Amino acid sequence: MIRPSVLLFALLMSGPALYRYVLDEIDVTEVLVRFLIAVPIAAILLAGLRFVTAGYGRTEEPGTPVRPTPDTGSETSDTP
Repeated sequence: MIRPSVLLFALLMSGPALYRYVLDEIDVTEVLVRFLIAVPIAAILLAGLRFVTAGYGRTEEPGTPVRPTPDTGSETSDTP
């Protein structure tokens, strides 16, 4: 099923063709072809956006806490 956001984005991408149709510069079939081409492109672009932003709202479970070991000073220093 196609998401409504994909159709809206495709309609936005084919907006200049719709405007040219209103001005009677192109035929309705060319407008429909441009819209049909815009639908898979919009689907791919929005899927990529959803993939990139998928992890932004998640909070991970806390892992094993790591405690630093205190420095005992047993290492030799290089100062004379």
